[in-house]
Amino acid sequence: MGGFVSLLMVVLLCGCDSAHTGRQHAQASRPLMAPKVTGVGSQKTIAPGRSPRHAPAAASDQAEERLARAHAHYAAGVIREMNEETDAALEEYCLAATFDPANEPLILEVTRRLLQRRQPEKALELLARAAELPEASGAIYARLGLVYGQLGKTDQALLANRTAIKRSPQALAGYQNLFVTLLQSKREEEALKVLDEAAKQTNTGPDFLAGVAELYSNYILQIPSQKAKVLDRVLAVLEQVEKFKSPDAMLRLRMAETYNVLGVGGKAAPIYLELLKRLPDVPALRDQLHAKLAAIYLRGSDRTNAIEQVQVIVRDDPANPQAHYWLGYLYYGVKRTEEASDQFNQAILLQPDFAEAYYHLALAQLSGGKPNDALQTLEKVRTKFPQTFLLEFYAGLAAGELKDYKAALRYLTAAELMAKATEPKLLDKEFYFQLGACYERTGDYSHAEEYFQKCLDLSPEWPDACNYLGYMWAERGVNLEKARELVEKAVKAEPTNAAYLDSLAWVCYKLDQPQEGLKPMLQAIELSPKPDSTLYDHLGDIYMALKQVRQACEAWEKALAVERNEVIQKKLDAAQPK
Repeated sequence: MGGFVSLLMVVLLCGCDSAHTGRQHAQASRPLMAPKVTGVGSQKTIAPGRSPRHAPAAASDQAEERLARAHAHYAAGVIREMNEETDAALEEYCLAATFDPANEPLILEVTRRLLQRRQPEKALELLARAAELPEASGAIYARLGLVYGQLGKTDQALLANRTAIKRSPQALAGYQNLFVTLLQSKREEEALKVLDEAAKQTNTGPDFLAGVAELYSNYILQIPSQKAKVLDRVLAVLEQVEKFKSPDAMLRLRMAETYNVLGVGGKAAPIYLELLKRLPDVPALRDQLHAKLAAIYLRGSDRTNAIEQVQVIVRDDPANPQAHYWLGYLYYGVKRTEEASDQFNQAILLQPDFAEAYYHLALAQLSGGKPNDALQTLEKVRTKFPQTFLLEFYAGLAAGELKDYKAALRYLTAAELMAKATEPKLLDKEFYFQLGACYERTGDYSHAEEYFQKCLDLSPEWPDACNYLGYMWAERGVNLEKARELVEKAVKAEPTNAAYLDSLAWVCYKLDQPQEGLKPMLQAIELSPKPDSTLYDHLGDIYMALKQVRQACEAWEKALAVERNEVIQKKLDAAQPK
């Protein structure tokens, strides 16, 4: 071991160690390698190494002694780190940096590690000493500004970061730190000016500009009201990045991400597609890109392309329950309920405790006209998971579809009690509508009226609720003027809705105004997607009230042709001549 240590010391002192480029991505588990700095005409190693400064002759001995001590601590740190004594290694590196404050790569790496360990005070000591040197670079001041910011010393942070920009105007760190500090201090206009200053810099590369664009997009995320003002500036910076025609995949991905964050899917999607062609052998990244493309297409209501992207994910990773679930969700959105059910079932098969997949499967089954299947799915939920509002609500919908309105009321009432106790906001207009409809179907008109009124309290202009309550009153011959007012609201909202027009005609009939009801009734029949027995029955009643017996009989005959009904048959028989 002694021979190895001696050899290691020789290598370190001679500057033959591995190079460290100064990038701040070194893993803390590795030994901190000796950085290199650029000298005149060639690279010179500072490990901590010889100082590039020309000290006066009288101070040369003292300077050499400090560098020797820096070497010794640095070497001790390497050995400590190789023995996995990371805390002790960092202490040695700190001492090395203390004795050689001009070694900027070493200062930056050590302070990075200190910040990772949440030791900003120690980092501040090293950086403050390094910043006192006349040749301190913008990188030192930018790191100093970062530390001041973490310590809540805003004024010092602002000063340090402005100095960083002055000394290194083509480096992003100073702008970034100054921007963050100003934004945190609620000085949004000043923060935006910092980005504008960075965007105007010349002789910068695509990485710098991409970073500026990312900061602009962050500004928009933090202050959404400024998007219209700032968006053109971000896009202009991204156009500059495009002009470099860089093939760097990571840079291209950063650009796409920025476009995506800004909601400019038309710019982001082609880059994602390009990267999919260029990166065929990185499955995890490919899945992410397909997912982002799907989200872009979905945001643009392009469900066809969204489905295609998720289909690729499912094909490449068929054991991924989330992918099946998402594909099912997209199928459900375009009313492909059978395919949606298949995907939700697959997600459940792969992940039996995937509660959301059960709920969406039940919804797909309901939409596909399979309420019995939906109830079976919900019974599985009832046995596997805690009782929830959605479980009872969906069960109520399924029972309603099966015309088991008493069971539907039990489920919906249970859902209402749960929501009142835990999450009242779940009791929205749609819930009250369903509950009101169930009460109406069971003949409990008092409770039906109560819940439809709750619906209208939440959404006074909602046409479905206006129409249902108005028609219910008309059928019973009560509150007819109010019923007409409600139904007219519904018709005004959707003037080509056959059901609403029928309700208006029927209210007029009940008000003994059949002539006024005739026109909307004829419109309802014309606009109905298929022949409807109830519409023809109502038309017959209106014609009979107008004493147009032949037309009434013709209407009732059409109603009976659609669906046999004893009540309509009796009206027809009574109207026909004996």
